[in-house]
Amino acid sequence: MAKQVKLSARPRVEAGRNAVKQVRARGSVPAVIYGAKDEPANLEVSLKDIKQLLAHAVGENILVDLEIEENGKTTNRLSLIQEIQHHPVKGEVIHVDFHAVSATEEIEAEVVLEPVGESIGVKTFGGLLQQNLRALAISCLPQNLPELITVDVSDLNVGGSLHIRDIKLPAGVTATGDPELTVFLVSEPTVADESAASAEAPTAPEVIKEKKADAAEGGDKK
Repeated sequence: MAKQVKLSARPRVEAGRNAVKQVRARGSVPAVIYGAKDEPANLEVSLKDIKQLLAHAVGENILVDLEIEENGKTTNRLSLIQEIQHHPVKGEVIHVDFHAVSATEEIEAEVVLEPVGESIGVKTFGGLLQQNLRALAISCLPQNLPELITVDVSDLNVGGSLHIRDIKLPAGVTATGDPELTVFLVSEPTVADESAASAEAPTAPEVIKEKKADAAEGGDKK
């Protein structure tokens, strides 16, 4: 399941370019939270905390328990990190979007699929494992959101395939995509046909040299 992380935040009352500079000068990053039934709110979070959070993230879906401190009171809002903007040159985080969610309502998300094990078709027969789907669309409660979904491909032989319907999902998680969609397959090995290649190779033409006519034999006849 996705690890729920606590993150401190506070309201951001300033607006405009100079205000953003002030926020960054305090070692913070401008942020916004929207979604659920509340109005969007401008926030700021610690740049250090965001960088540490991202460094330990396994998948793309990060569930955050935002602790918003205001006037000595703390309000907790459950959210997903929706988007992170980076500086185009320096690569530093410059803005974070949080999407508020309800702990009692299902959410839709895409979770990365990761193959585990070595396919028998690859290991024994030299086949090629192909992955047609990199992420799986799912629906679940926020607390059941997986960081990633692993799929055991070790039993796949050459010509074998796994579909969405074959994936074992964690409890409380439902796939929303077409169950017949192929996720993994093992294709046949590519073997060069040396005889065919040899047959197709151009053959140098045989050169026949004509003998010069003997001058004695080829003299003028009278």
